[in-house]
Amino acid sequence: MSRRLILCMLLVCSTSVLFHSTCGGQNPSLSMVSFDHGFNPLYGEDNIIPYDDNNSVQISMDERTSSGFHSKLMYSNGYFQTSLKLPENYTAGVVVTFYACNSQKYPFHRDEIDFEFLGHIHGQKWLLQTNFYGNGSTNRGREERYDLWFDPSEDFHNYGILWTQNRITYYVDHVPIRHVKRVDSMGGDFPSKEMSLYGTIWNGSNWATGGGQHKLDLTYGPFVAKYSGFVLSGCPFHHDTQTITISGCNNSNMVASSAADDHLTQEETAELHTFRSKWITYSYCYDFKRYAVPLPECVFNSDEFRHLQHFDPWTFGSAK
Repeated sequence: MSRRLILCMLLVCSTSVLFHSTCGGQNPSLSMVSFDHGFNPLYGEDNIIPYDDNNSVQISMDERTSSGFHSKLMYSNGYFQTSLKLPENYTAGVVVTFYACNSQKYPFHRDEIDFEFLGHIHGQKWLLQTNFYGNGSTNRGREERYDLWFDPSEDFHNYGILWTQNRITYYVDHVPIRHVKRVDSMGGDFPSKEMSLYGTIWNGSNWATGGGQHKLDLTYGPFVAKYSGFVLSGCPFHHDTQTITISGCNNSNMVASSAADDHLTQEETAELHTFRSKWITYSYCYDFKRYAVPLPECVFNSDEFRHLQHFDPWTFGSAK
């Protein structure tokens, strides 16, 4: 068995304990990483303010600049999480993100796994978008959007990404909202190269809120997003040797008792189905005007499709 496969088994085992009772007979909790230990400013340094003894950070956008941060290390697979509180009030055009990406290292062949919040106007629900790319496949967008069942500007909520060689699962408050399993026919479209973690706030007025209908209004600024509770439970990638090592992995004491399991538990499957049949507002898998033949990882679910048809009959067809 290859060293890389063993690492992936260890990662799946160690990260799955967030949501499963046992793994190799043990059940450790994932440790938090302080902002100053795990991250560096990316841009807009004057608008990046650590607090809570440098465990947390607030980033902002005003008339001068937006801002963002990135992890000090790159990681090859793992579980990554933050607790995030969004800007309050009218935030049309304000995009707040938590995502994994390697565009700085592979500008033409980037991988990416995204959480994106698309701004908010009074009287409408809060909208969350997820997306992923592999090997620069940006011409094949895999966006999904969802309404949220809470106001993400009132308090902190957890957003997590579980990424292995064979799956991507997105979690909101530990509830799985999207689960993608790699299939061979995806080729390089599935993210496979080492990535950094990012948090950013920026102006997406041309597309984010209402498809660009509602624009940024700086009179409501500055717009402040607060991040805390960072989890970087992955295997660091070493640039000098171009390798990952077991000794550098968080929770490396976990020993997998069997091959990596890329399936959701029965409880998670039920939670996923409940969420998606109620809160999903867009999925590329059912947008036949965009993709006459669904992309290979898509799995048809009749409840999701009926919900989308009722929500947006122009895009997804009438459910009558």
